[in-house]
Amino acid sequence: MTTIMEYHNPVLLHPTVDGLNIKPDGIYVDVTFGGGGHSKEILRRLGSNGKLFAFDQDEDALANALPDERFTLINENFRFIKRFLRFHGVKSVDGILADLGVSSHQFDVPERGFSTRFDAELDMRMSQKNDLNAYRVVNEYEEQDLRRVFFDYGELKNAPVLARTIVEARRDYPIKTTDELKEVLKKYLPEKVRNKILAQIYQAIRIEVNQEMDVLKEFIEQSLEILKPGGRFSVISYHSLEDRLVKRFIKNGMFEGEPERDFYGNFSVPFKAIGKLIVPDDAEIKENNRARSAKLRVAEKI
Repeated sequence: MTTIMEYHNPVLLHPTVDGLNIKPDGIYVDVTFGGGGHSKEILRRLGSNGKLFAFDQDEDALANALPDERFTLINENFRFIKRFLRFHGVKSVDGILADLGVSSHQFDVPERGFSTRFDAELDMRMSQKNDLNAYRVVNEYEEQDLRRVFFDYGELKNAPVLARTIVEARRDYPIKTTDELKEVLKKYLPEKVRNKILAQIYQAIRIEVNQEMDVLKEFIEQSLEILKPGGRFSVISYHSLEDRLVKRFIKNGMFEGEPERDFYGNFSVPFKAIGKLIVPDDAEIKENNRARSAKLRVAEKI
């Protein structure tokens, strides 16, 4: 088991929790508990009758559970937020916080396979309960599916050649580790942009393994259902795919297309944005490298 000390500082701590506009006796949910940084700040602002439920599918995070009777940690994927809150007798809440992406702890544990810095088995599962891992994506996916993963989730223009190269290489032997994957693709990793392209490749595989886009959509739709009118939604995203979904849903209540307008050209939306997009300042980025690509959006249910 890990200890809380191994988790880095939470990103955009105060703006994210400020965005929730905490009521002392309210019910709040932190769906990405991790090291507990955001949760501790929420509890600090809650009164004795307030409640905080936290979700984390990673078993490592259970070691960080907070010894507070107002707090409940649920070891599940936040795509099941509605189901598990109901299990605990909660049908509506005052605020929901999400810090998306991979935790610093997951990046820093070599054997999890998330980081481009270490050699490790191809895994990349946020929950060890999942059957699908990076090994299966790399070695079992059809070429057209690999192409889709790299193009849609890594935004890689050379997705077809990357997919073809992997399929050709694995005919001779399975690609078992992150270093073996780098070796297979080395001709497409020029030194100047090697780290950037590797990060995009890893991101693409990780999103597929953990179904991150589907999970995010399900989570956002359920959040709308369980938030009380006036309840707040505070979300940090780390890449354009996530941010685009969050932004579009806040703007018009849909992930794709445009909502229907009435006779006067107006359409009703479920959220109103609170303030503008918030990004970390230079000081926070210097202190916590993970913050460099963070984008915070806050919305209120109408």
